[in-house]
Amino acid sequence: MRTAIAILFLATSVSIAAQSVPKELESQPTRPPVTGPHGETLIGMPKFHEPLPYDIDAHTGYTQIFDGASLKGWDGDPTIWRVEDGIMIGETLQDKPRGNSYIVYTDKKTKDFDLKLQMKIEKGGGGGIQYRSHAGTPWTRPQPAAAGPNGTPTKWLLTGPQADFWFPVGRAAQQHTGQWYSENTMQGILAYRGQVTQALPGDGNRLVANIGDRQGLGGYVRTNEWNDYEIIARGGVMMHIMNGQLMAIFIDDNPNDANNQIGNIGFEIESQPCKISVRDIWLRTFDK
Repeated sequence: MRTAIAILFLATSVSIAAQSVPKELESQPTRPPVTGPHGETLIGMPKFHEPLPYDIDAHTGYTQIFDGASLKGWDGDPTIWRVEDGIMIGETLQDKPRGNSYIVYTDKKTKDFDLKLQMKIEKGGGGGIQYRSHAGTPWTRPQPAAAGPNGTPTKWLLTGPQADFWFPVGRAAQQHTGQWYSENTMQGILAYRGQVTQALPGDGNRLVANIGDRQGLGGYVRTNEWNDYEIIARGGVMMHIMNGQLMAIFIDDNPNDANNQIGNIGFEIESQPCKISVRDIWLRTFDK
């Protein structure tokens, strides 16, 4: 009997050892280890502790993808996008109406990643952060006449998921900031600010949880000031975070959907007048 117990304990120990936990995730024990009834070492309970604090400047494993001096690695309309004082700026003017325009990060495509940056919108209008997106698809609806007879060149049009960001020109526009939106498709908004939604293969989009009040979460957005914006994308899960506050999650469980494909990162500017400023753009990828 003792032999059987010893064998069972040994097998259990091997199983536990095979499921090792990284040292970085382990806590200190609440008390010194003790010896169990069969001579085994029992390490006891871990001390509970809070996680490391939120830090937009934590960049372990990240690469900075905007050098602050040029638009190297980026492609956008040079009459709209420029670099000024270490900041990427997109700007449209009241007396020079333009269609929607995008600047595309061309040096790398990614699907599973963490993206951190700081962003602000001034004067009006809006835009957002594109990811898992692709250039080259014609606009699905008529572009503004100001975009010219041929519209914005398709190399500066991005189609795909977007983390929205709008100047609060009205209640509706103010509530767009932070939401999950599909640019240039018929999907539209699949996770409003404050929502966790899920789409299963062959099924529609469904609310599965609430993060908070849609209007109330707007209190975390800083008007005319810098905002931390972070996107976490893993498999079918896409999370939008602003200033340390979770804003929206969309879960797409169909691996064949366009939302789950590798693609470009970029920024959009829409309407006029509008000034979008972006700095400190950091990317960490997990693509296999």
